[in-house]
Amino acid sequence: MSVFVPRHAPLKTPTAHWREQYQALAESARDPRLARFYQAGAVDADTPLEQVRLLALDVETTGLDAQNHCIVSLGLMPFNLKRIECRKAQYWVVKPKSELSSESITFHHITHSDIRYAPRLEQVLGELLEAMAGSVMVVHYRNIERSFLNQALQQAAGEGLQFPVIDTMELEARIHGSQRKPSWWDRLRGRQPTSIRLADSRLRYHLPHYQAHHALTDALATAELLQAQIATHYSAQTPIGDLWS
Repeated sequence: MSVFVPRHAPLKTPTAHWREQYQALAESARDPRLARFYQAGAVDADTPLEQVRLLALDVETTGLDAQNHCIVSLGLMPFNLKRIECRKAQYWVVKPKSELSSESITFHHITHSDIRYAPRLEQVLGELLEAMAGSVMVVHYRNIERSFLNQALQQAAGEGLQFPVIDTMELEARIHGSQRKPSWWDRLRGRQPTSIRLADSRLRYHLPHYQAHHALTDALATAELLQAQIATHYSAQTPIGDLWS
């Protein structure tokens, strides 16, 4: 039996012990939806990946600023390292508080007719939190999902939302060194930084091309990407605490 030695250092974050943090948040949460979410708990940081319930999440928004833009769709895709459970996927189109712009319609193809009778995000938050409870979320660029969902809960319940995530974009950055500035030798040779966008990252693992900017399709794409990253660079026995933040 070969011994796996990770090639990449674990992410060091102040929120490594999510189980303890969830216990404290469950006691302090005033909104019953949030209290139930935190009461479901989080796994220990040393739990092997193969034993963790994973849930890929993607949101499409009217822009990139959570303070001034809104969520228009959300996709959830449950999976583990061997299987993606498409039959249990969930998808919502929600009506934003601000008007859709022509730029956002071009980007995610959700039109005014699509949202005319759609529920407000506040109306699906309970269902969303119930689906997320007990799972570790997997996203591609955590700043979007975390900031927009936190803002949505602040507006709906007066409390923010905290949850651990595995960020497949950050994993690609670690694997390919894309977070460091190019050296003078790289610049002299005209070498460009490796792209860690979702579609470009998937190409490196020979994953199929999907139409981008649909929340459910992007959630599926993110789940497949993490499976490929773990199979190529890590191990099913890798502790979840090495990857989440």
